Amino acid sequence: MISKKEIQEFLKEIEVDDLIRNVQVMDSTVMIDMLSHSPAMHEKKKLEVAMKSAFEQKYGDEISLKLNILVEVPEQPQIKGTPINGVKNIIAISSGKGGVGKSTVSSNIALTLHSMGFKVGLLDTDIYGPSIPTMFDVENEKPLSVQVDGKNKMKPIESYGIKLLSIGFFAGTSQAVVWRGPMATKALNQMIRDAHWGELDFLILDLPPGTGDIHLSIVQELPVTGAVVVSTPQNIALADVKKGVNMFQMESINVPVLGIVENMAYFTPEELPENKYYLFGKEGAKNMAEKLEVPFLGEIPIIQGIREASDVGRPAVLQENSKVKDIYTKITQNMVEQIVKRNENLPPTEAVKITTMAGCSTN
Repeated sequence: MISKKEIQEFLKEIEVDDLIRNVQVMDSTVMIDMLSHSPAMHEKKKLEVAMKSAFEQKYGDEISLKLNILVEVPEQPQIKGTPINGVKNIIAISSGKGGVGKSTVSSNIALTLHSMGFKVGLLDTDIYGPSIPTMFDVENEKPLSVQVDGKNKMKPIESYGIKLLSIGFFAGTSQAVVWRGPMATKALNQMIRDAHWGELDFLILDLPPGTGDIHLSIVQELPVTGAVVVSTPQNIALADVKKGVNMFQMESINVPVLGIVENMAYFTPEELPENKYYLFGKEGAKNMAEKLEVPFLGEIPIIQGIREASDVGRPAVLQENSKVKDIYTKITQNMVEQIVKRNENLPPTEAVKITTMAGCSTN
């Protein structure tokens, strides 16, 4: 019988003890977890051959060596962002594809938060297709310059109690913005850092559709509290929802997904208030939320008044005692509940990642 201590002494003799992570001896079988400094397959194979050769020379057929080679994954700190002074929570509202009503949802959630007594800002980060100025009836407004601590800052436009910034205030909502990625990113960073947002409970980020430069710039620049993903029930939209959720859940980003909102869930004619027609499929986003194990915040039916309200620059939740207001109130309450849980149970965005080990077994 060979003892564990004897094996440990032999590992010191061949000067590999600093690479050993675990040694177990069972009868004539020796099991070793060993670290390889290189993930390259040929390097791991060289290490395996050298170890087996050393054990054969020392013990012959006395023992059977089972070697588990570990590869040290380099530490990858999370993407970090610098907080905005005075802003408590930054909420990104995104969609996997365009045309699902994300900006409408962003606007109505912002106004619902304001009606609950919160101080709210809304940043339109869609450089190529800004829509927030139209939705808030401020297309012709221009942000003023204010002095803050000796520096010139942009003063956001205020409408219905919400502080707003959008590239549409500078380029016009009907003017094509033909910029390459770096220029768009620079413009976005100026709206974030060169603005005087003041004290805000929530800064809502209306993200462009998809997953691209703007999204990465946001998570690099800001410690985003959490993300909300908007989708329709269609399968083609849900495929992109999965990509969007996966982006936020990447190890290097790790932004908590607060939940999924299903927009255009069904249609109910005024003359048939008890009927629901599922034009784009039934409960697709809800089922996707369950599959991805993220909260489902609620569904929004197709209501003509929502579209009309956005077009005239007065979001639908401003209509008192309306079905739309009740729907958005419930969705926003669910979102706030998830934010409270997130802030109570999770560390800040700039948490440091720990080194992990990946196993590669050989016999």
